[in-house]
Amino acid sequence: MRAKTSAGGGGLLHHRDFRHLWSADIVSQLGTRISYLAVPLLAVSTLRASSFEVSLLRTFQTAAYLLIGLQVGAWCDRMRCRPVLITADLVRALALGSVPAAAALHVLTIGQLYAVVFTVGVLTVFFDVAHQTYLPRLIGREHLVEGNARIQGNASVAAVAAPTLAGYLVQWFTAPVAVLADAVSYLWSAAWLRSIDAREDTPHRGERQKLRQEIAEGLRLVAAHPVLRAIAGNGASQSLAQSAHTAIIVVFLVREVRLSAGAIGLLNSVGLAGAIGAALGTRRLAGLIGRARLMRLAVLVNGAAFLLFPLTGPGWRLACYAVADLVTSFCLIALNIVQVGFQQTVCPERLLGRVNATMKFLIWGGMPLGSVLGGLLATAAGLRATLWIAAAGVLLAALWLLLSPLRTMRDLPPPDAYDIGSGSCGSDVGAAR
Repeated sequence: MRAKTSAGGGGLLHHRDFRHLWSADIVSQLGTRISYLAVPLLAVSTLRASSFEVSLLRTFQTAAYLLIGLQVGAWCDRMRCRPVLITADLVRALALGSVPAAAALHVLTIGQLYAVVFTVGVLTVFFDVAHQTYLPRLIGREHLVEGNARIQGNASVAAVAAPTLAGYLVQWFTAPVAVLADAVSYLWSAAWLRSIDAREDTPHRGERQKLRQEIAEGLRLVAAHPVLRAIAGNGASQSLAQSAHTAIIVVFLVREVRLSAGAIGLLNSVGLAGAIGAALGTRRLAGLIGRARLMRLAVLVNGAAFLLFPLTGPGWRLACYAVADLVTSFCLIALNIVQVGFQQTVCPERLLGRVNATMKFLIWGGMPLGSVLGGLLATAAGLRATLWIAAAGVLLAALWLLLSPLRTMRDLPPPDAYDIGSGSCGSDVGAAR
């Protein structure tokens, strides 16, 4: 199952099945981003939740990566991925649809919100791992740079459009209606995925190992590869600190800066315009300066920009937030495009699901811990102090890449640069320098 692309300027968008995958993704991304803002606003404005209670929403949303992330990768290597994607979309739509229903009946509680975001989080683990595993199966590894860039382009468009849309949906139609929009987006995604014609073969399996042995194989590969290990360490450290920031930032903007839901949405959209720039320019920038140099530069600039968030205040000080969001969004999307493409290229196909899941487990597994930490710090030290601590953590996370073999490289090493079976270095590693 491979995409046959046209020579025209549209590239993969000339291929029907990738176009349907792309169409499923773009509206789903938009809906997901709406909920990122709508759910904490619902907790703050309607349920009068405390800072710690709001931080727990993010904890429950991401806890599944810590609980089942590794197992999901092994399962995805054993099965066809498209049915997993469709099922995850349908169940997420059902779970989110229960929120506006409960709100209409005046029975919505913070406990139900926790249950809903946890359920959605579990299905999102399945969806994300299966999606990263399905893409190479659909389009072939030779098209991964373009495919990942186009998918990241969807995330960038959603990052720009969704916060404003979410803010005004909450302000004009209430937060439950905004959550309903996310539920509908998952139904849209499932319909487009169902329309893909390409037949996905069931992965061939020889003698099947026990699940824990298959999981260990993916972990060993990441641990043995110096670049994957550095990427995972940076991502995990950065994720821990950034989750503490994300868990309380909406509460900070509402209660410290005194912004309305619409203003918060607009502010986030202005800042996240940097994500579109990254989606459009990362391939060219990586070609000019090299992917390894781009990664080093991105983590340093990202960490420095996070120091602007705690300076946010009313009036002209809102510019601190806008600039920080603009720069960090560019850096994070650029990092993701380069890292995911490298990860998908360097990994043997039979291990792709497990390596994807291992990376997500290591990077996303810190999110629930960071969210709880953010809530506890905000309660003990205050919202602004928590943002300073989180910013320092993001900056320090850059050391993983700066002290790794990437520190002397212009570009990332080729797939055969390291013997990832044994962890020893291959003869081609110098070609990346």
